[in-house]
This record gives sequence, C-alpha cells and structure tokens, in this order.
Amino acid sequence: MKNVDRILDYFDELIPNPHCELVYHKDYELLIAVMLSAQTTDKRVNQVTSILFDRYPTLENLAKASISEIEKIIKPIGTFKRKAMNVQKISERLVKEQQGKVPKDRNYLETLPGVGRKTTNVVLSELYQIPVMAVDTHVERVSKRLGLVKPQDSVLEIEKKLTKKIPKERIPSTHHQFILFGRYYCKAISPLCENCKLKDICKK
Repeated sequence: MKNVDRILDYFDELIPNPHCELVYHKDYELLIAVMLSAQTTDKRVNQVTSILFDRYPTLENLAKASISEIEKIIKPIGTFKRKAMNVQKISERLVKEQQGKVPKDRNYLETLPGVGRKTTNVVLSELYQIPVMAVDTHVERVSKRLGLVKPQDSVLEIEKKLTKKIPKERIPSTHHQFILFGRYYCKAISPLCENCKLKDICKK
C-alpha cells in the first residue's frame, strides 16, 4: 500500500481541490452531460449543454423537445442522432417514473438509454458521494501506468481493484484526481514525465 499512499499524496499536492469539469446545475443535467460525454471531451459537451439547457430549462421541456431540435444543438459532439434520442427518452422517463429526480438507484439508472456502468458510477459518486469508481480512459491509463492494476485488466477489474485500494471516504474526490491527472499531466500523448514525482514507479 506504500505506493498507493504515495500516489494519493501526490494527487493531493497537485490537485488539492478536484471537481467535475462538466458544468451542471441540476441532477438531471449531470446525468445527461455524462451520457453525452462518451467519445468526446468535457469541453465540447459544456459548449452544447449550455445551449441545450438554456433552450430547454426544465426536464419537462426536454421531454417534449423534438429530436431534430436536440440534434441541431448537440451536433458538434458526434454520434448526435443516437444521443439526441437518448436525451429525450431519459428526460421522458425521469418525468414519468421518478417525479423528475435522478434516483440513487444503480439498477434503474442502467436501464436508461445510453447510460452504462461508467455513467452510473459518475452520477452516484458526484451527486450522492457513493464510493464507486468510474473508469474512463484517463483512469484506466493512469492506473495501469502507475502499476495499480495489471496492463491486461478489464475496466471492471480496474474498478474493483481501485475500489479496494483507495480509502472509501476519498473515492469520489480521488476519481476526479485520476481524471485531471490524466487529462493535464499523465496525458496519452506527450505526458509531462520530466517533473513527475511518480516517474520511478511508472510503467511507461
């Protein structure tokens, strides 16, 4: 566990106040933003959701919006046709089945269109501080480079191992630290290795 403590201490030094970079003001806005973020950047998602949530300020508005109008707004993020349908269907179901609230219920959330385990984990962790680790490309890359998991581990295996190794109470914030460390320091291309205090344990 010595390396784990070192990694977490370094994360705290580099990123003392980690936060979600997706902009949201309501619970359903986070859910929709995370669903839209698949295969694109948070920056691009924020650009389209600022327009989308301004145009349709309530869940009821989104549920009644025409899919073609949603498509026009979210077109810059790619796979927009499928995602536009997901936006409308998620909104519709939350209004009809959950009184417009995003429930603290993994089983329910994973039945929503476009919402898988990773999106559900982000939502449960961010909204409800539940100690679940969402594994995206950044979390996977960083945890493999730092030897926290094996190179051949699947996303689910990575999630399970990190959840065991990281103290429960800090999983929600450490999840953001992994992402921000991967996004700005331990990048996929041209990582900033020179000044990294973890380079002696890095597999790269």
